[in-house]
Amino acid sequence: MGLNDKRLVDIEEELKSLPQGNVTYKNIRGAKRMYLKGKYIKGSEEKKILSQVARRKNLEEERDAILLGGEYVKFTDEHNIFQTNVSTGLGLLKTTEGVLNYGRRECSCKLREYIESDYRGSVCVVYGLRRTGKTTMVLQEIANLPMAKTAYIKILSSNTMNQLNHDLMILSKSGYKYVFIDEITLMKEFIDSASLLSDVYAMQGMKIVLSGTDSLGLAIASHEELYDRVVTIHTTFIPFREYANLLNIHDVDQYIRYGGTFRMGETAFGNSGLNDDSVSFRDDESTRRYIDTAIAKNIQHSLEFYQDGGHFRHLYDLYSAGELTGAINRIIEDMTHRFLLDVLKRKFESHDLGSGRKIDTKRSAKKGKESVLNRVDSQKITENLMKILEIKDIDSMTVELCDDHVIEIKQYLKMLDLIIDCPSRAVGASSPVENVLFSQPGMRYCQAQALVYFLVEDEAFAVCSLQEKTAICNLILEEVRGRLLEEIVLLETIKVLPKNKKAFKLMLEAGEIDMVVVDTELLTCELYEVKHSTEIDPRQYRHLVNEEKCNVIEHSYGKIVSKNVIYRGDDYEVDGINYLNVERYLENIC
Repeated sequence: MGLNDKRLVDIEEELKSLPQGNVTYKNIRGAKRMYLKGKYIKGSEEKKILSQVARRKNLEEERDAILLGGEYVKFTDEHNIFQTNVSTGLGLLKTTEGVLNYGRRECSCKLREYIESDYRGSVCVVYGLRRTGKTTMVLQEIANLPMAKTAYIKILSSNTMNQLNHDLMILSKSGYKYVFIDEITLMKEFIDSASLLSDVYAMQGMKIVLSGTDSLGLAIASHEELYDRVVTIHTTFIPFREYANLLNIHDVDQYIRYGGTFRMGETAFGNSGLNDDSVSFRDDESTRRYIDTAIAKNIQHSLEFYQDGGHFRHLYDLYSAGELTGAINRIIEDMTHRFLLDVLKRKFESHDLGSGRKIDTKRSAKKGKESVLNRVDSQKITENLMKILEIKDIDSMTVELCDDHVIEIKQYLKMLDLIIDCPSRAVGASSPVENVLFSQPGMRYCQAQALVYFLVEDEAFAVCSLQEKTAICNLILEEVRGRLLEEIVLLETIKVLPKNKKAFKLMLEAGEIDMVVVDTELLTCELYEVKHSTEIDPRQYRHLVNEEKCNVIEHSYGKIVSKNVIYRGDDYEVDGINYLNVERYLENIC
């Protein structure tokens, strides 16, 4: 038997004689009483119990270090028991076992670069909305590090910066090099005192990774206290290629319906997980719950702790009335309402409805039936739907929403990476047109879907049969998916373009080009139409072959070097137009 083996036997024997569990205290009739695993400890035995618990923890650390093959770090001072929830050794190793078989997020390479860098004085902040893979990414990185030098701290709302400082001091003196602090935003004074982590411990060479549910708090700290001493990793935006790779779902329609979040536990299980109750955008109720908990309360919680609540600005009146969460939810819904209004206006005023009728007529004719869309009064439908959508539920609010409220809430939504400004341009116009893209398509689709179902159940449609209502609903939702597909292609293209290229939607005097990609160095441009269709139709690229419109575009943005239609069919070329499959396009851009 080797020395380590003998030592392990001795440790296990001694551990049997020591008390298990952690010491807690309760105030009983004004007196502080010690408890161990729920059992009261007499005052005369307190010092002995503290010494035995400290001894047990030292032995567990030594045992874990021997089993892990690392250097043993001995905590000898009984007063240096950790004051926060610190995991090390085998306990931490077991925590990481559940994530080893999952795929890795693309942004995890940035975390690896931080860990391996020699630069001192910076911390790494991993933030994003719930269910975007933060904790999984952190645990995957921990699994690649030497456990004898790695610690994981789970912060509780009762913890203070003094307690964290106490534990970091112990870990630093004991040779721990990698410290991951989760739920750091639960600590009230974190935002205002975060620089302690970079100015002291990171400067000493410790690699500190911060993560938490309240992403806005981490974003604010990155802009304020940490400023230029931070490496930030955003997880909110999940592009289609990553969604497809991690969940093995290569259907863009599934991404439209559910994209934006995932549970890493769904990895490799294909579509079966989409029926799970925990899928964020399964229905309107789950979507509303996600907005309330992951977004609205995120913002409110962070503002409560930032500058002792002194940074609410114009939102304080909503906060004090208990209506801030509802206001955030309504603004997000209002953006979806406007989105749907735009969809309806374009759908029922364009030739696309005729195209939809044409397709449905063929389908119905094959079944020996007449298409219900041939009997639809487009103008009446449009008027009814738009009238209903203009109704705003403001009766329950005691504080009237103003422009300042909307502006500030949108600023925080941008900091959370939920919405991205991507202004549209118009030929001949001096200023761009506001265009907001959502980074989580599933949220917008689910809200729009619920709204559409609500609309067609309105009394204005009582005269329509169930078949007619369903046909109208499907017609609108098909257009919604088409518009969302345009947003997805534009957003994901923007995210990967080099500095010398710009992408935007172009508004023409009549019609629009869904995406124009301009090379500012070569003075060239590429034109793209995006269609949620598997069919090829000359009307899809009518603007691309219009000589007058192309001349106007070339005058403003340079020579047109390619004309493309991105759609759901196979790659093809017709009349000089490149038809590109949307799934392949999205999976191959990086």
